[in-house]
Amino acid sequence: MFAEVLTIGDELLTGNTVDSNSAVIAKKLTEKGYWVRRKTTVGDDVGEIKTVVREILSRKPEVLVINGGLGPTHDDVTMLAVAEALGRELALCEKCLERIKSFYRELYEKGLIDDPELNEARKKMAYLPEGAQPLENTEGAAPGAYIEHEGVKIFVLPGMPREMKAMLEKEVLPRLGERKFIQRKLLAEITDESKLAPILNETLKRFKVRIHSSPKGFGKYIGLIIFGESEEEIERAKAFMESLGIRFEEGW
Repeated sequence: MFAEVLTIGDELLTGNTVDSNSAVIAKKLTEKGYWVRRKTTVGDDVGEIKTVVREILSRKPEVLVINGGLGPTHDDVTMLAVAEALGRELALCEKCLERIKSFYRELYEKGLIDDPELNEARKKMAYLPEGAQPLENTEGAAPGAYIEHEGVKIFVLPGMPREMKAMLEKEVLPRLGERKFIQRKLLAEITDESKLAPILNETLKRFKVRIHSSPKGFGKYIGLIIFGESEEEIERAKAFMESLGIRFEEGW
């Protein structure tokens, strides 16, 4: 199974904001057993987002997670772009609208804003692509969306890290089932990657694992992350590399 991640925001492309969200999303998807084949970033432009969404869908991933651009301002255009990419209209989600009203009323009562009334900018966040299921945002105003489109599970999440993480844990991961992928971190005692490379190649031919190597400097350790569907398969791969003379320490 494979997945893709699309992050949206001009601030990501200008370097004013570091994209930590895609790393969190990719890690959680990997733990669920999905290979994240691509992470893509585009700006707050309907045409760009629409084009990239269609490109990703043409590759038929099992899962597409889209992140960012769900707020009330003019440059929050993700829902519109996704709707257009899928050939759907935007539709008002009455349940979402009520949640948005309650959210701003709570902020007003706490003295955090001076006006609790619904305006057009706030109402804008209640529009989702036709047929989408709303995803609850327990940390903010804008709802997310879950859409099944031609066999692809599409999740649209807010860009604020706190909001994204809560929605990912409570709304996205439960919809992806219980299948887990095991990963194990090891330190290989070997001087450089060129000596390790043929051993890794042979290991990958023999066992159903994937291996990521991360050098720590010449003459030192090389960090490995071994991914597999079971502890047993990872242990077999590790034992094979040890039989070829590699010594390991657990962790990084």
